[in-house]
Amino acid sequence: MEKQDGEAATMNLRDLRYALAVAEHRHFGRAAELCHISQPTLSTQLRKLEDELGVVLFERTNKSVVPTAAGEALLAHARAAVEAADAMLALAHASRDPLRGQLRLGIIPTLAPYLLPLIFGPLRDALPELVVEPWEDVTAALLDRLRSHDLDAALLATETEAPDLETETLFSEPFLAALPPDHALAHQPRIREEDLAPDVLVLADGHCLRDQALAACGQNGPRSGALRAASLATLMNMVAAGYGTTLIPGLAAGVARDAGITLRPLTQNTGRDIRLVSRTTFPRRAALTAISHLIRSRLTPFAESAAKGDV
Repeated sequence: MEKQDGEAATMNLRDLRYALAVAEHRHFGRAAELCHISQPTLSTQLRKLEDELGVVLFERTNKSVVPTAAGEALLAHARAAVEAADAMLALAHASRDPLRGQLRLGIIPTLAPYLLPLIFGPLRDALPELVVEPWEDVTAALLDRLRSHDLDAALLATETEAPDLETETLFSEPFLAALPPDHALAHQPRIREEDLAPDVLVLADGHCLRDQALAACGQNGPRSGALRAASLATLMNMVAAGYGTTLIPGLAAGVARDAGITLRPLTQNTGRDIRLVSRTTFPRRAALTAISHLIRSRLTPFAESAAKGDV
């Protein structure tokens, strides 16, 4: 039964599946039934596999079928080989149908908590075979993961001009002045961006909203000793507590109002554009087109209201 040195085995995945079925059920008859072949055929194929490997995989008696020590070790490799082959077939099938399988979508932290609840249910309904897996991180990290193929696309709020990336603008999101209810500006129907500068709070470095808020208020940097929050939720809680003012994106308006914050539109209608960014070489364009269309359809009423100052 031993193979000569240098002689390659010609085993196939079908026979590996037969061996794994026998190992799982410890019974040739049940294994043959589950594999939809006759018991003699199963026995013949396993003998052939053992001959090719030069190793006895199973100790057989009239009452039991038990893997040998060598069989246990080899069957672990067989299981890994079959799982890898199944994963390869699944990936190939997903590639043939771009609206099926996994799609890894990056999204910035100041957008994710407010946009995802609006689009995930409709995405599942419209594209039931597409599994969108969100990954939340700041812009620079998302771009790194996009270029290293750890992400398929990302939802960003900054312009990204690079020859290896393709950008599509999905919707415009206004900024709103967020004020404590007793703030001196709270009675005004609209707020000038620069009037927020004296006590404006911003996010920490790395968040695009930080730079956008400072630019809107005519600031080069945050005031000395001012809070640099790690999340928009922290920023809103500090405003609600009377610690200062800030700018928030329009989709967060509901959460801000629930926290007791007074919101006012801005005189210059400052805002940001939300963009879908992907590699120019990404092959599943149809999936990105479908996601873009759904986000636009869900956010168009919001964008129209925002343009009127009705966020």
